[in-house]
Amino acid sequence: MNDEKTSNEPTRRRFVAFSGAIGAATLLTGVEAAAGRTASAAAPMYADADPAPDMCPTPPPGGTPACPPAQLQPLCGSPSDNDPLWRDVQYCTHGKPLPPGQNPPACLKVTSDYVVLHGRPSSPHNFLLTPSCRITGIECPFIETSGAPNYWNDAWDNARSGGSVPVQYPNIGLGINSQNARFLNQLHIHMAGVRASTQRRLQELETMGRMATNPAQWDAVQYRVPVTGSDGTGDRTYRALRLPSLGTNLFAQLQQHVVKPNGLNMANQTLIVVPKMTATGFAGAFYVLNSDSSLHDGTNTCDHLLVYS
Repeated sequence: MNDEKTSNEPTRRRFVAFSGAIGAATLLTGVEAAAGRTASAAAPMYADADPAPDMCPTPPPGGTPACPPAQLQPLCGSPSDNDPLWRDVQYCTHGKPLPPGQNPPACLKVTSDYVVLHGRPSSPHNFLLTPSCRITGIECPFIETSGAPNYWNDAWDNARSGGSVPVQYPNIGLGINSQNARFLNQLHIHMAGVRASTQRRLQELETMGRMATNPAQWDAVQYRVPVTGSDGTGDRTYRALRLPSLGTNLFAQLQQHVVKPNGLNMANQTLIVVPKMTATGFAGAFYVLNSDSSLHDGTNTCDHLLVYS
């Protein structure tokens, strides 16, 4: 099956030529959005905030983070890399000075395994969770291993009502973009909102039996479902899975049950988690959606479903 990106999905080449010369505050006026969307409608990456410049972050608690071994650096990145988001992580975790002109981020939460930052545009439902060690993105094999932190569960623990950095939106969405649909090369999970219509659609699909309940069934044709985006771009096709918890490694399940059997590329995948909500709150289940351009009307980006502003 073809796992190349579609012509209307974004490409990293738009920023590679100048990313090394532009600080995060300028670069992030761009967003991870499908080509053809206007700047005002585009989805955000992350935001710089304005804490007092003389306030250095304290070292993260919990000891040494779990990080990719040195032999994976060609795929997962080197700690010496100069990605703007990675620079912000190092500022938050170790107080590493930022380049001139790059504003210090607001380090909303710092642990040995991850950092939570603002998204951009800044809103009460736009945050990022990013590893505290160098991991470029979804293509890094380390995140599929048992030694990797469970970043999805960490994102939910922070974003849920009562969490450390709660997403203030009736319905929460967590998402990660493919390699070609992102602007920065440090793995980050978007902690944002989803429309009520998206939540209703996913519950309808569950009632119709169109959600796999076992990751081994995730790629079955009957669980490839259309979901209308929040950005007005129409339906996109997703592989739909319902799970009772986020205790399993979603990256490993995606690789084992979708990517490898179809000869696809992990770098081309997008992954979205929508907690099931009812009038009384969280309903104890998660809808897990995956897509890529090998699907008819598939997508490489989570930005069609997530709401940032």
